[in-house]
Amino acid sequence: MIRGGRSFVSSAPAFSNDARKLLVCTANTVSIFSTATGLQITSLEGHTALVTSVIVVPASNPAAKVLCYCWTASLDGTIRYWDFSVPELMKTVDIRMPIFSMVIPSFLDVPAENNEKRRDLFAYVSAEDTKETKEKPKGLRRQIRKCNLSKSRLVGRLILGETKKPEVLTVSPSGKFFGIQNKCKLHVWKVPDPGSEHAAVTKITLHHTKKITVIAFHPTQRIVAAGDVTGRILIWRGFGNRTFAIGNRVVNERLIDVQEDKPGVRDNDDADSCSTWHWHPTVVNVLSFSSDGAYLYSGGKEGVLVVWQLDTGKKKFLPRIGSPLLYFVDSLDPTLSSISCADNQIHLLKMPSMGILKTISGIKARCSYPEMYKGLGNGIAFDQTAGLVALRTENYCIQFYSLFDDRGISEVQVCERNHQPGDDVTVIVTAVALSLDGSMMSTAEMKLAEEGIGGLVSLKFWASGSQNKEFSLSTIVYEPHRDAGISAVAFQPSGDMAVSSSYGGDFKVWICSNESPQNDQMRQNSSWTCHAIGSYKKKPMTAAAFSADGSVLAVAAETLITLWNPYTNVLLAVLGETLTPIVTLSFVGRSDNLVAASRGSKPQLSVWSMSKLSLSWSYKLRTEAVASAVDLSYFAALALLPESSNETTFEERDGVIFLYNVTDPVPTAIWSVRKAKGGALGFLQVNPSSVEEISIDGKTPQVMLAYMNGDHEYVLFDPYSKDVHEVSMSRREGLAALEQKGQAGQFGYASIYGELLEFDTKRTQTSWVPSFPSARPWESIFTGPSHNLPPLTKLCSGFLESLLEKRTAAVE
Repeated sequence: MIRGGRSFVSSAPAFSNDARKLLVCTANTVSIFSTATGLQITSLEGHTALVTSVIVVPASNPAAKVLCYCWTASLDGTIRYWDFSVPELMKTVDIRMPIFSMVIPSFLDVPAENNEKRRDLFAYVSAEDTKETKEKPKGLRRQIRKCNLSKSRLVGRLILGETKKPEVLTVSPSGKFFGIQNKCKLHVWKVPDPGSEHAAVTKITLHHTKKITVIAFHPTQRIVAAGDVTGRILIWRGFGNRTFAIGNRVVNERLIDVQEDKPGVRDNDDADSCSTWHWHPTVVNVLSFSSDGAYLYSGGKEGVLVVWQLDTGKKKFLPRIGSPLLYFVDSLDPTLSSISCADNQIHLLKMPSMGILKTISGIKARCSYPEMYKGLGNGIAFDQTAGLVALRTENYCIQFYSLFDDRGISEVQVCERNHQPGDDVTVIVTAVALSLDGSMMSTAEMKLAEEGIGGLVSLKFWASGSQNKEFSLSTIVYEPHRDAGISAVAFQPSGDMAVSSSYGGDFKVWICSNESPQNDQMRQNSSWTCHAIGSYKKKPMTAAAFSADGSVLAVAAETLITLWNPYTNVLLAVLGETLTPIVTLSFVGRSDNLVAASRGSKPQLSVWSMSKLSLSWSYKLRTEAVASAVDLSYFAALALLPESSNETTFEERDGVIFLYNVTDPVPTAIWSVRKAKGGALGFLQVNPSSVEEISIDGKTPQVMLAYMNGDHEYVLFDPYSKDVHEVSMSRREGLAALEQKGQAGQFGYASIYGELLEFDTKRTQTSWVPSFPSARPWESIFTGPSHNLPPLTKLCSGFLESLLEKRTAAVE
């Protein structure tokens, strides 16, 4: 099993002492990247829940920089000590409470001078007390606790603070203070002498009128900065001079109670002054002082890093990073820093010029479209041959991500727009489709109307000229279906034909000008033109798919399935009605079966036989995604579970993946999954050149199934293996795979009407011949197959009308 797509920005990263490695919290593991190449080197695996903190043990002297030790904390309630050069787990501390944040003010794990006893190492954690008691309200279970790492236990029942929600702990670079933000308050604790486990911990509270979102401590002076939700930055100078003592002596003997002597300080807070800076238009997420304390870095939702000169307030900018900023981390190398962004990217910066050296790119998060546009599809397409996935992003791009390598390959700018974080959504990429070989891509986008004016729908075709998926625009079609939105786009397996369907009641078949592109240059110079237009009783066309040989085009006309000859645009057959509108169609490999998924009040997953033109079997399932194997008669369906069953049967898992042999309504395998809403499925062919890299349990699978959840985390596994680790699974034993391909080994059009005549794209177009209704309809009303007959109510009236003779008006 291969996992990937994890978030790189769930917590702040950490540099190694030599600044050659960057440790990043990625779900249950810590991934270690090279700062020189931006590629992953290794990972720390052992936690069973989300890793929330990683802290590198600082070197005690320059020669110790080569040592690689770190502490990690997780929601599994454990704190672990690692040698990440091997990597190897050295120690585990289990406090049996989910840990949301951890700081270690002083690393005193070396013997003191004069042969004194080794001092204990303490950590402060933001944890949750999961024990329910009558005395403790449910809203105050989040606690600030002290932990003795040397003795692997919490320090008694000492609770430094309680909050309604988990708060992030921030420690000063000197290790003397740490604090949290809690609504409009800033709490700061002074770290006691590490020689005494039960020493008193003093605290001060600084007040503000707005909600505080982030704090930072000055490396050498008693200065603390805080950012709020309005974009303001507050700087308190001389905090704790009255409360915190140094050597049993108050730093400032004079108690200052006069408000005029403490400019900007509220509610008689313990600080000498408080100044305010304001540049950011929205919430401040990032605050960090430079190592020398001369500068303050800030960033927020607008995606701009601001560098403030602390003494003068002057500033300079690193603009257009492209995504809201989350974390800014310095390394011991003064020329290297990192900045984490909300689009799951970590940029390595060259200081002080702030140029981007490398980018560690994770899979992009799903687009946060307005609620009324969330039903337009998940915008995910799989390249089965290359093991890639194409996803739409918030910055109007399509990201190509390698599922086997777990890294980004390239991005294609779909819309020529300058994306700024926080801007209103004006363009939505509604669909993305890839050809079977991955050389062609099609995207559909919709420009939203402003006050009812200016809406535009566009269909674009792209051609790839390299293995790195660098697509170039080949053809753009404005308003391909008048003003109606595009419901689906699909390629014929050959790649030189495509179909687009619309909610306006029609579909269009498109052909490529180069019938058989022989090289990349010809592909890039290709163009697409409309070959045919079809409709059925003016019904909305909601889904479309080609058969394996491309001879049959299936288009869903709301609740009906229409089968067409894509070359001649002739309606071949109409399959029976479903309960609700169909949203997904997929031909199952080279079999003569078609899978349809419908949503609504009465969802349904149905399998139809093209040779019999009838329903084979169906289930009442809320299907989120369907994927079919290319050369096998298997397909997988992702279904959402009823909300009532999540807490009992499936252990908080909200979805199920069913693997079916299309000839058998009983699933051959079942997997329960999490975050199924907005998920996707895809079968991937194993590339022979990477057989050794992706071998599972010493075996090389021929086909792998990819499941991507709503947060774009994914897992790859062999669906035909009897043992799939880390996934709860039930499988029927002794089921043979029957590769039935219709009648006499035929599939597609041939399974219905026999061999298809060869289509010549260069043939001479015949003239249009008008047609008129027959004057003797009773001779042909009952001809043709039974499934083409109209309903009985219409058939009776039509038959009776055909028996009546029309009388002309009498001429007097």
